[in-house]
Amino acid sequence: MPPHGITVRLIHMMIPRRFLTAIALLTASAIGAGANVILPGIFGDHMVLQRNAEVTVWGFAKPFEEVTLHPQWSDEAPSMLTGADGRWELKIHTPDAGGPYTLTVKGWNEIVIQDVLIGEVWLASGQSNMELTGSGEMNWARTLRKSGEKGTFDPDKVETVLKAASDSAAAYPLLRFFNVGPVQGDAEQNDLYGHWEVCTPESMMDTSLVGFYFSRELSDKLGGIPVGLIHSSWGGTPAEAWIPAANVANDRILAAAAKVRPAVPWGPTVPGRLYNSMISPLVPCRIAGVIWYQGEGNVGFSNGSLVYERSLATLARSWRDEWGYDFPFIYVQIAPFRYDGGDPAGYKGTIIRDAQRKALALIPDCGMAVISDVGNIEDIHPKYKEQVGHRLVLWALDKAYGVKDEIPSGPLYKSMAVEGGAIRVSFDYACKGLKSADGKPLTDFQIAGADGVFHPATATIDGATLLVSSPEVPAPVALRFGWCDIALPNFVGGTGLPASCFRTDDWPLSE
Repeated sequence: MPPHGITVRLIHMMIPRRFLTAIALLTASAIGAGANVILPGIFGDHMVLQRNAEVTVWGFAKPFEEVTLHPQWSDEAPSMLTGADGRWELKIHTPDAGGPYTLTVKGWNEIVIQDVLIGEVWLASGQSNMELTGSGEMNWARTLRKSGEKGTFDPDKVETVLKAASDSAAAYPLLRFFNVGPVQGDAEQNDLYGHWEVCTPESMMDTSLVGFYFSRELSDKLGGIPVGLIHSSWGGTPAEAWIPAANVANDRILAAAAKVRPAVPWGPTVPGRLYNSMISPLVPCRIAGVIWYQGEGNVGFSNGSLVYERSLATLARSWRDEWGYDFPFIYVQIAPFRYDGGDPAGYKGTIIRDAQRKALALIPDCGMAVISDVGNIEDIHPKYKEQVGHRLVLWALDKAYGVKDEIPSGPLYKSMAVEGGAIRVSFDYACKGLKSADGKPLTDFQIAGADGVFHPATATIDGATLLVSSPEVPAPVALRFGWCDIALPNFVGGTGLPASCFRTDDWPLSE
């Protein structure tokens, strides 16, 4: 009898759901009297279940077989007979944070899941900046040192930072990681590659660095409770690959954009291919929320602002619809970068950053971590991920846990009004004031008149607002801030968090 039905699980994983009924019936007749209960990979030793929740456990068995769950932490013992397709699904209630416990699944066979913790479960997804691991960054630093080229980052500093993170991991055995293997599918799959691991200096180096820093700080801020991170990312992929294909096809703008997107050698671009294989098999695993770090894969495509704004909102909405509840959706705004070695005045990446900002109005219960001050314009993969994790935690505390003693964001554009020859700008998240990060005059503001020609402008702080003007524009009608791929503005909120780029006009843009 294979442990956890692993041999059959790999078969299930690669078979679209629509074929399961026929296969289950054939399997039943071949096996005869009994068949192993099978658990999908997301259930296994060292796992974390969401605390204080009704969680769903599911799997496969012989058609019309009785399956029972026995959680060690309660007297519950829900059971059911599987249907003709052999799938079973049972719900149990979890207590407050704690453990370790066992969770027993009983059918023809018995599976005992060991070392189960109860805590907070988050899904981390996106492309390479979410995918990057400590071991990958360490190898990069060592290669750079061997070549003698320090480039824009000092490899010794990178290695020192990663060593400190690895050392700290030893103190966090209540953190657990599940890394989803990179598989794509043309139909929704029933299982995925991966297994739960306890946080150690070794295992943290092989999961998402952003995810590790997020999990570590979140656990600390919530009083040292267990945190389980499900990490499912693929570098270089567009948002549409992570959206159910039907949801892209049913949106005229997204469908048109998907048709003109070329194939690339490093990963899937077809709508739904990664949703099918790396997200759908996780449903309905109970999660507290999602952290998302992606956007570079959508840079440079026609009408990128409108398309990405819709893509991001559609992704969040469709995932919530599949799970059946509105968990917090928190994402990272991509950092300034010199695309294609590009034009100093280029703004194709800025279009995506602004689309990410505008998506805040389209996605209820979401947040956006601005990282314009911790990136590097010569490296699309900023090396120091701790601040990224920290800023995601600020939003998680606000949106998921109702902690309001820290402002989660720097200034976000709210509104503008023309006052004589100047524009007054108001912001959300300005309750602790506005300031210059370096004490120098604020940079990267531009205003334009009705002719649509933008000129550099002076921005002056006036309480919780800015007054922006230029002698070149006596009658301003529009304002842009940070509107350049390599802009590194010094405009921040009172807590030091940077402001997001924005524009107040809707004039056509070229990419």
